[in-house]
Parts: sequence; structure tokens; C-alpha cells
Amino acid sequence: MLKEHTKLLQVLAETEEIIGRKKLQKMVYVAQKLRFPFYEKYEFHFYGPYSEELTLQMEELHNLGLISETKERKGGYEQYRYALTRDGDDFLKQYGLESVLTGEVMMCLNQQSSRFLELVATVLYFEELQETLLVEKIGQVKKKQRYQENEIADALAFIAKLKQGSYQNS
Repeated sequence: MLKEHTKLLQVLAETEEIIGRKKLQKMVYVAQKLRFPFYEKYEFHFYGPYSEELTLQMEELHNLGLISETKERKGGYEQYRYALTRDGDDFLKQYGLESVLTGEVMMCLNQQSSRFLELVATVLYFEELQETLLVEKIGQVKKKQRYQENEIADALAFIAKLKQGSYQNS
């Protein structure tokens, strides 16, 4: 079992459940940008940063029976729930890494909405831009989401808190 797969199992052990593929993608991306040891490659797609590698790793973990992936209908779309299975838990107990992650940051990210994490991840993707250019860029690449300036300000404040290591009440 590869180290990167084990890290994903750890994330699920720490969070108990992640609802949504998009949320999972954004949580791992944000953690990576906070310098947690995730090494998946990301490209910018419709919903912000996306890793095909991460998608394949999750499929492999599911195929091995180490995680459950439950599809459910919600409104006009399908949503997936991810959780560690008993076999996944046993695997982690036997082969788990020393904790390279902090459950606090993952729990904090998991408590946020997918919409907000999409914005946070997009802001981090374009973080080298000045704030005025960043707001403009978000307006261009996230036109359909219609993010307001106050939402972008909230995302910037959230990122600043995360970078300072403040994961509580974020």
C-alpha cells in the first residue's frame, strides 16, 4: 500500500466521514497548500483545483474495501459519502503512518460547506495575485457561483487563520 493512500485513510479516520467528492478534493488541496504532506498533482477545473490522482487513489481504496463510497440522490444531483471501513481501520492500525496530519485542520475543513471550500481552494490556487486582481479573477473563473466580495473576504480571513494554525471556530 502506498504512503499517499494511507494518508487518505488517515483523513477519513480523523473526520469519520466526508460528504462529497468536491469537498474531499478541496480539503486535500487546502491541506497541501498549508504544507501538509500531500503530493497529488492538481489542475484547475470547473469546480476549482482538481486532482485526477486523488480520484484514482480513492477508487483504489474503495476497490480494496478499505473505504466505503455511498452514492445518494440529493436534489438534482448525486452526492458521495466516504468513510473508513472496518478493514480500512484494521489496515491503519497495522500499517498506519506516524500521524503526519492533524485531525484539527481536517475536522475544521470538513465542517465547511463545499461551496466555501471551492472558493477557499480557488483563492489559494491564485494566491500569488494581488487582492484586487484576485477578486477580479474569481469573478472570471467562478462566474456561475456569483461569489460576493464579502465571501471572498471571508475566504481570505479563513485562510489567514489556517496559516496561523487556528483551526478552532474558523
